[in-house]
Amino acid sequence: MSNPNVKPEKATGSGAFSRIFAGLVIVVALVIAILVYNFILGDPGNFENNDPSGHPKPGNYLGMMYKGGPMVPILMANMIIVLSVIVGRFISLRMASGKGSIPLFTRRAKGLIAKRDVEGAMKQCAKQKGSVANVIREGLSRFRAVSATPSLEKEQGVVAIQKEIEEATALELPMLEKNLVILATIASVATLLGLLGTVLGMIRAFSAIATAGAPDAVALSTGISEALINTALGIGTSALAIIAYNYFTTKIDGMTYAIDEAGFSIAQTYAASKS
Repeated sequence: MSNPNVKPEKATGSGAFSRIFAGLVIVVALVIAILVYNFILGDPGNFENNDPSGHPKPGNYLGMMYKGGPMVPILMANMIIVLSVIVGRFISLRMASGKGSIPLFTRRAKGLIAKRDVEGAMKQCAKQKGSVANVIREGLSRFRAVSATPSLEKEQGVVAIQKEIEEATALELPMLEKNLVILATIASVATLLGLLGTVLGMIRAFSAIATAGAPDAVALSTGISEALINTALGIGTSALAIIAYNYFTTKIDGMTYAIDEAGFSIAQTYAASKS
């Protein structure tokens, strides 16, 4: 049986790396967003008379985004974080899926397990690779070990196989779900930040009109459109995060189901062999 002291160390190391990665992504995203806000959106060429303190040129959306205020770089940082996590999770899940179709691999493995062809199933796992194959391989290794112990009772053997599969799954799943909490958090917070930026922009717009003393429909409409930039960024970021989160959780659920299905087949095959 594998050394129980190794697994917690691996899990702890993975958790520390995840926290460091998340912190670095947030800092780098915020720095990039501030640079983009100041030097690209705030480029004088985007404004009338080349003056960033004035109105943006008609139809110049970069200038309009700049006028959205200090919430714009924060919302842009959220978007960069979401895109970074999506790319990272997509690569990780692609590697975790292995080299072929998971449902096809699961059917082949179950067929070989039903025939008690453990070696054949192990070869399929080695060919497939990925998280699902790793867990099934551990279950097959335990199946082979308990089958080689005739004195072991059926119930004890089934429990040993199930425990090995559960332990292997517990090691693989945190790697698959890593940083998904960032997507879930931004999906909820981005819209609120966008609304906050819009409210602050509206306050600035009406304050400017009140200070001017005379109603200015053009200034008011410009201020409102600039304020709504924050809402657009917030809703867009939130929608992207929700779609990505649901996609990744669906993929992970599919892998978990494949593991449970194959693990049940291994345990049932062992129980039938002891009947």
